[in-house]
Amino acid sequence: MVAQTRHAGQPSPKRKLEFRDKLVGKGLSTDALLKKMKTLHTQLATLDQDHVDVASSPTARKELIHSSILLHKDRGVKAYAACCLADILRLYAPDAPYTQAELRDIFQFFFRQLSNGLKGSDATYFNEYFHLLESLSTVKSVVLVCDLPAADELMAEIFRDFFALVRRDISKKVELFMADILVALIDEAQSLPSEVMDTILAQFTDKNARIDQPAFRLAVSICNATADKLQRNVCQYFSDIISSHSEDEEYDDIRNAHDLIKALHRSCPGVLHSVIPLLDEELRADDVTIRTMATQVLGEMFADKAGGDLLRKYPTTWNVWIGRKSDKSVPIRLKLVESCRSLIANRPEAREAVEGLMKEKVLDPDEKVRAAACRVYSQLDYESALHHVSKAQLQAVADRGMDKKPSVRVEALNAVGKLYSLAYPEIEANDSSAITHFAWIPEEVLKITSTSPEVRNTVEQVIADHILPLPSGSSSSSTKGPEIDEAGWTDRLLCVMRYLSEKSIKALLALSGLKAVRPNIYQVYIDSCISYNGGIMDEDEELITRRLNASIQHLAVNFSDPHKTQEDLHGFAKLNENRLFKLAKTLLDPQTDLKTLVKTTNEFHRRLETSAPALLPTLTAFLRRASFRILNTSSIPSLLKRVGKAYGSTAGHLIQAAAHAKAMLTFMSKWCAGMYKGHVGELVKAIGGDERNVEVLEVAVQALSGLVKSEGAGVAPADKRMIGLKKFAMHESWRIAKFATRYLAFSKQKQEACARIAKAIAEEYASADSADIECVAARAAALAQLSQFAPEAFDKHSNVYMTFLVKKLLMTPQPPGSEDMDDGEEWFENDNVPELLRAKVQALKVCRYRCLAHADKGNALDLAAPVMKLYATLLEHNGSLPPQGKEGKQEGEGEREEDPKFASRLRLQAAASVLKLVTVQKFAEALQKKFLRVDGYDSGRGQDSCYNVRYEFLTKLLTLLQPRKIPPQYNIIPFLTVHDPETDIKTLASSYVESAKRRMPQALRVEHLELIFIRFLHLLAHHPDFSTAHEDLVDITKYVQFYLDLMASQDNVSLLHHLAMKAKTVRDGETHSENLYIMAELAQELIKKKAQEKSWTIQTYPGKVRLPADILRPLPSSDASKERTYLPEETRVWLEELAKSALPKEKKERKVPAKRKATSKSEGGPKRRRKRARSEAGDDEDDDRDDDDDVDGRSSEVEDDVDMDVDRNGRKRATSSPKAPTPRPKGTRASARNKAKQRRDTSPLTEPTDRGRVITQMQVLFLLSTLYQGFPLTYPLPLYFSLLSLPEPQSNPTYRALVWHA
Repeated sequence: MVAQTRHAGQPSPKRKLEFRDKLVGKGLSTDALLKKMKTLHTQLATLDQDHVDVASSPTARKELIHSSILLHKDRGVKAYAACCLADILRLYAPDAPYTQAELRDIFQFFFRQLSNGLKGSDATYFNEYFHLLESLSTVKSVVLVCDLPAADELMAEIFRDFFALVRRDISKKVELFMADILVALIDEAQSLPSEVMDTILAQFTDKNARIDQPAFRLAVSICNATADKLQRNVCQYFSDIISSHSEDEEYDDIRNAHDLIKALHRSCPGVLHSVIPLLDEELRADDVTIRTMATQVLGEMFADKAGGDLLRKYPTTWNVWIGRKSDKSVPIRLKLVESCRSLIANRPEAREAVEGLMKEKVLDPDEKVRAAACRVYSQLDYESALHHVSKAQLQAVADRGMDKKPSVRVEALNAVGKLYSLAYPEIEANDSSAITHFAWIPEEVLKITSTSPEVRNTVEQVIADHILPLPSGSSSSSTKGPEIDEAGWTDRLLCVMRYLSEKSIKALLALSGLKAVRPNIYQVYIDSCISYNGGIMDEDEELITRRLNASIQHLAVNFSDPHKTQEDLHGFAKLNENRLFKLAKTLLDPQTDLKTLVKTTNEFHRRLETSAPALLPTLTAFLRRASFRILNTSSIPSLLKRVGKAYGSTAGHLIQAAAHAKAMLTFMSKWCAGMYKGHVGELVKAIGGDERNVEVLEVAVQALSGLVKSEGAGVAPADKRMIGLKKFAMHESWRIAKFATRYLAFSKQKQEACARIAKAIAEEYASADSADIECVAARAAALAQLSQFAPEAFDKHSNVYMTFLVKKLLMTPQPPGSEDMDDGEEWFENDNVPELLRAKVQALKVCRYRCLAHADKGNALDLAAPVMKLYATLLEHNGSLPPQGKEGKQEGEGEREEDPKFASRLRLQAAASVLKLVTVQKFAEALQKKFLRVDGYDSGRGQDSCYNVRYEFLTKLLTLLQPRKIPPQYNIIPFLTVHDPETDIKTLASSYVESAKRRMPQALRVEHLELIFIRFLHLLAHHPDFSTAHEDLVDITKYVQFYLDLMASQDNVSLLHHLAMKAKTVRDGETHSENLYIMAELAQELIKKKAQEKSWTIQTYPGKVRLPADILRPLPSSDASKERTYLPEETRVWLEELAKSALPKEKKERKVPAKRKATSKSEGGPKRRRKRARSEAGDDEDDDRDDDDDVDGRSSEVEDDVDMDVDRNGRKRATSSPKAPTPRPKGTRASARNKAKQRRDTSPLTEPTDRGRVITQMQVLFLLSTLYQGFPLTYPLPLYFSLLSLPEPQSNPTYRALVWHA
């Protein structure tokens, strides 16, 4: 047996309370009582619950709850009494030695002491209060409250007191003790009083509730610690609110409850597990307001930090929430979309679902939802957009820049613009992810610039605010002004251009404000405002007022709200603040540098916002267009350095930056050379530098030539190095020679210098046996400048020049190379134009400039007649000249073998030269009969086989039509593009017409666009494809329909109908045929149909119209044509059917004449590259615009206004049943198109069902040449054409080469 000590297994002796003094009695002073209470507290605090004899303190235990103690006036007595009672409860735990009534009084006493005394660590008796609180927290004696009568009231009081108490400046430990006490009460309570829940949840509804607030922090601690217990109470709380207010029209309480749910989810989501199903049900509720609130609340809950757990635990609720994207209520879809911003940033696991939702919502039927969807992306930070939004989604947002609604356009373009601004530092640093994800944004923004004035305004704002903003630092208040990084600002422009297409670069340059004749319309407006003087004028009041009104009207057309713009511009003029006018003139000055621009812009905005804030948006847009914010005189040094850095470098980024810098400098030289006025020294230095650096030399020479041309010879420095320009006129580079000659033509010694150059070139030409001489293109380019700017020097040797240029250069064909015979290409890209072709093009310009230089002389027509004949011959022979001394080809000789790539450039230049000659009235009269005919339009390259020729011809035509430099009847040509196989040509023409309608005053619009309708009908009556066959008339109908779609309106429909009727009161002055009457009847029916569709009333036109006497003649008898009907019966029936339904946009495939077929890239024949024919710098077509300055001082901006982004989709047209053609009337000719159609109808290889296909010589030739590359042909070449009922193309170079090889 194991031995044990005496006391082994016996409990240790329990300690007894030694305090035996009386606490209650008469004559006991406060000090004495306080001393006794301290002693009692000290002894009780040292006793251990497990080793105390609780029976040793009956007297003290009873006396402590005496009313004289609990209600004592001294705070110290009550503080020690509370501590002693807390210790007694600790020692007696778990059974309290008091009755329930006594316990109620004790706990009320406890919390009353804490509320009144616990104010801070420096407060009196703080240690005692802290002891009391610690005891309640650790011993958990407070749970006794839950068993007391009326415990709910006491608990509510405790919670109220504690949340009031915790707002004081107390320590974190005290706060933790309070949380422990309240958590213990909640855990022990069988049910929580509603007052307790109200007190806890009230902490979350405070607007200032945040985690640094003690009361809010205490409530969060309690909720997180008792989440399982509180779930049911929280759910009941919200259920009561929703059910009690479900029938009310006011939703304030329900809205507050939803706000509370959001606050709870952010801090203590565990208490809401029973609430989520309630929200799920609300998403399905019939009440729109309830659904809206539930959608918003859940959206924010899914997006906050606890949203990931919510999404995983409640996938059904997530799917129902996502399903609200199809809700019929717009506010609900709006709330859903607005919630997606935080979801994109915080919930990467839900990216796929959110992106699918947003992809649908950017195309939502309601504009507010689309705008909100776009706005979401403007609120993202860079990292979120880069990692959580796909490029395809950003592109979908950018596509909304073409939305019909202004609010959507603004939000979409601002969104992508802001994202680009955030990403630019990374793009500049060549971060591949940023480049892939965001570098395309400027391209997408710029390509829609010309869509409409509204879109252009938004694009300008986005460019100015986000893509190319002015440098920051404008807020500096130093006396030296803000620090501006001019080089960095210019480098940003080049960085943006690095990822732009040629078309977008052109659009960007159009926004730069440089392309205008000075003074431009903005300067005219400011000068008019100064002269207007607020309406107080001493003289010329009517003239000044009229000038001001005209400038305002012209400006307002290009703004999104013309009416408001006119009011604001008038208001600015009436404001008459000279300081604002002075600031505006400074901003409009090309010599204003970047630093001054920033400073002046800020001052202008600040002053205008103070004096007339309502005018600020309009005047901001005005200055954005008028000032030099994209290209500035401060950009020139940086751009010159960029051009120079590429010399000898093989780095791709340096070469590309140099090319773009050169394009910018070239654009400045061409349109605003005055910018170089402060940089003459740098240009002279560049000219005197390394001559091997041709790029820098060329830029400098062009800049100086443009400067002396615009500012006069006085700006040229008297520097010895400028002598080098004389030798540069004979430089081997054609561009350097061209600009050096131009500089000398405007220099102080121009007569001597030009005479020397003219003599040197004449000597070279006189000694040359052929055009095969060195620098032939450079010499021709120099001659072009002499003929334009120094005609006296040119005329001294004109016979030598013209003999060489025409006989030895132009009339000497360039046969195609063996490698080019079968490729089907008809165009040289600008960088690949051979020197000989460039020389030929320059030779054609020499002829044109010579005519224009002598236009005001008496022998102008005699001098121009051979030139006009030369151009006409080139157009007639498809870019080739016939054999010398012969008007046509001899039998069996065929046309001269000019390389098709040469021929396309030559016929384009010939057509462009004709357009330039037409700007002179006497030349226009001589050319009109030949050129302004459908066959002239075809030979003028309107239906050229080469897309580049057609596009360039139309562009040059519109450039002259917009400033009205050529007669009004040339406005007919854009309406003849309706059947072009490439959609963008038709779109370009349509855009010009729409722009012209918008810009022109009514009188000009009538003269230039409406009165030409009868000329249009006359032109169609002489169309090569016109016949009385029904299917041909259907094709002709498309021309008239195209015109009416663009031009007809309620205001002019009576005039158009009147013109169509008047056509039957005259006769055709050329052929006396009845075709004009057929067109007149056809037009009348189409106008009636148009009026019926639009519900217009065709009234009798009240005015008198003078018909053009050059094409129409009076009838011998007034009733000769009015009574008779000329329109074929079948066509008349067809038009009646159209009156009952909309006119189909496409009837059948347009069949272009075989000889002049304009091949689409979608056809199976030779592929034509769709690349634009020119760039802003470096090709002779571009220089053509540079040389041909505005002769009447008007600005030519048509290319900026009508160049639009177009789709490339081909058109499909229904086919019509074959029908025998009606005999063609006398006086008309059978076109190549109709002849090909007749051959097709009789060909044994084609069936009647193939009427939509036309097999042409060129297609057969292409197929044969392709087949021959793989294996020999079985039969002789002529047999293939014979089987297809096609003539042999003996004059075609490819065919002759194929015959030779075969």
